[in-house]
Amino acid sequence: MKAKKKTLKMTTVERTKPTGGHPTSPTRITGTPVPSPEHGKKQIPSRTGGTRPQKSNSKKQVAKQKDQKPARVASTTTSKKKVTRPRTSKQYFTLPNAQQETWNRITHVISKMRSEGTSLTQASREFGLDPRVVKNRAGSALRKSKNGRYVARPSDKLLRVLVIPSPDGLMEVAVRSSDIASKIGEYNAAVQRYLRTGDASRLKKFRRLKLLTEKGKRIKLVTDLAELQKLGSAGVLSFESLYRSAA
Repeated sequence: MKAKKKTLKMTTVERTKPTGGHPTSPTRITGTPVPSPEHGKKQIPSRTGGTRPQKSNSKKQVAKQKDQKPARVASTTTSKKKVTRPRTSKQYFTLPNAQQETWNRITHVISKMRSEGTSLTQASREFGLDPRVVKNRAGSALRKSKNGRYVARPSDKLLRVLVIPSPDGLMEVAVRSSDIASKIGEYNAAVQRYLRTGDASRLKKFRRLKLLTEKGKRIKLVTDLAELQKLGSAGVLSFESLYRSAA
């Protein structure tokens, strides 16, 4: 008698999309029977003489794991306080008024340290700030000398929003250069000198000068004496209104 040939059927098992996961493509398993749902479970005798699968304790284990609180792991990094350092005029004007004023004072501190050689502590206290605040927010404008003291660098790229005269009144301009900010400070001082004494000699060097703003726009400073006199008579060009430009 010829022995009957045993054949194995090819069974295709399609995996369904698991909960919360990505769909998987059907997997073709060749020559392997599909295991029954009871496969791998320990069989225990039943009262009727048969066997029944042992119930899994997976639900109890899951409930137990939910009740257990995860152990806290000590963080190796310390949380740092967020530093508010506006880099654009848009960021500056979205800050609350109090933070804008604080930033203006910080730039004043740096300018005073640079022009007068004042220490960080003294300049900060003069403008009502903690030296640590200045160091954290304007650190790029400072450097530590050999004796351990902080001094201002020759120049910096801190954002400054300054006030200058315009034919329509005062105008705020944002600059990213301490050199340009110094020029604006000199210009406003020359305007104040002219309004107080009538001496316009210091305004001459600003007649053809154009300053570059943060957005790359070139602006021309008002040097027309009649125009400045008109603005001064209207009380627009007071020292207090131009104070911010001293940074």
